[in-house]
Amino acid sequence: MSKYTMGIDIGSTASKAVIIKDGKEIVAKSVISVGTGTTGPARVIRDTLEQIGFQNIEQLDGAVATGYGRNSIDEVPTQMSELSCHAKGAHFLFPKVSTIIDIGGQDSKALKIGENGMLENFVMNDKCAAGTGRFLDVIAKVLELRLEDLEKLDEESKVDVAISSTCTVFAESEVISQLAKGTKVEDIIKGIHTAIASRVGSLAKRVGIKDQVVMTGGVALNKGMVRALEKNIGFKIYTSEYCQLNGAIGAALFAYQKCMMNENK
Repeated sequence: MSKYTMGIDIGSTASKAVIIKDGKEIVAKSVISVGTGTTGPARVIRDTLEQIGFQNIEQLDGAVATGYGRNSIDEVPTQMSELSCHAKGAHFLFPKVSTIIDIGGQDSKALKIGENGMLENFVMNDKCAAGTGRFLDVIAKVLELRLEDLEKLDEESKVDVAISSTCTVFAESEVISQLAKGTKVEDIIKGIHTAIASRVGSLAKRVGIKDQVVMTGGVALNKGMVRALEKNIGFKIYTSEYCQLNGAIGAALFAYQKCMMNENK
């Protein structure tokens, strides 16, 4: 009989969930663009369950919560570190992964992965918004753009513009100054991507970069950001359509492992 397990990743800016069948096949997935402290977690669970015709979590064979708000979901008693879940999820999507770069809403991190997807080491920046998805949100608002516009505009850039500030507040002022000077928006965006890549790339270099490098998190959907990071670290970066769901995938796989262990006792 098939086993269905759910992973729920509650971040600061988005709620993600997946259901995996027999530890192998993703059969349901959902992303809600609000995170912990909102209706996002309840909505993402309900939406994912409905896709396979289930009414509640009890019908599943297991569930694990991860992410910033993992302790806020009462109906999921099992929680796991987002670091372990990211390692597990990336290994599922890319079995040869050695380095993971994750840019989340409130933090960025670099993970060193050993055999079988085990986490060996990590470096994290959670003290400053620069180098995170939040940084891009702020800049997009200043430029009156949608986040999904950034990638295309980055491609159109012809001039390198240096954004030197490593603080979000000062970078915002710097962007406004560039606009006042008549700098093109596409060149500013590329400069922002380069600035973030410099900050995040230094995390990856500290942890020790080895091929194959995988980027996870919602920011990985922005190919302009991926290109800037590739240039900074000197390695090809692999991404997946599931990059934003990576932590949830890892959580669902841990739920499946736990389910099978309990069954074999």
